[in-house]
Amino acid sequence: MSDSHPEPMQPARQSLQSVPDWRYMLQEYDELYRFLPAGGSTRIAGHQRKVREAISRLLRRNAEVRLQPRALKPVTAHLRRALDEGRQGVLAPAVRALDAVAPHLSWQYGYEKVPKGLQNGYAYAELAGSQGPVISDEIILGVVLFAPGCTYPAHAHKGITESYVCLSGAVSENHQGVYVPGSMIFNPPDHLHRITVGLREPALLAYAWIGAAEDLHSQKMVFTRSRK
Repeated sequence: MSDSHPEPMQPARQSLQSVPDWRYMLQEYDELYRFLPAGGSTRIAGHQRKVREAISRLLRRNAEVRLQPRALKPVTAHLRRALDEGRQGVLAPAVRALDAVAPHLSWQYGYEKVPKGLQNGYAYAELAGSQGPVISDEIILGVVLFAPGCTYPAHAHKGITESYVCLSGAVSENHQGVYVPGSMIFNPPDHLHRITVGLREPALLAYAWIGAAEDLHSQKMVFTRSRK
């Protein structure tokens, strides 16, 4: 008989098939970018198509899922309200899919130094990207939560095309329009944008980033000081 000890079993690789709540979440993202109108804009329609194509590739190859350690931030105290409000809106299926994975989300700030006053008003959680949970090197998907009355300072994303889909609440960007559930905000690369949130309710937005892999992986957001 051998005296050797058996090798410890490695945890089974998780995939979209083995954790179906994440697959359903991606399917709902696909629905958002398939059926929300582009308003006649060929640039927005092209972006929507690229997002759908990237999601389709993740689904077809049964992408790996690496669940991250759960992490909360002060603003997540508003998450239940945001989800409950979203369940009453036009994008309720997407909100229900998000609610199913909410216990596994890792909420982050994304900055080494968070601007004063923003620590309690903002956080984001990635759903797909190079670090997961759904592993992808060609798209970043996530959600961002804002507390009532939050102002997210002006910033831009180098080389990245960004879109937000409002799931609940109401926001404005650069004081140039109000976006409510079912609305899409489109930001081309390097576009400076500032977000303000309604005073009475939190706002929950889904987002998608499309860009070259090196831009997605090395993205650093830097706030721009407003000129007086």
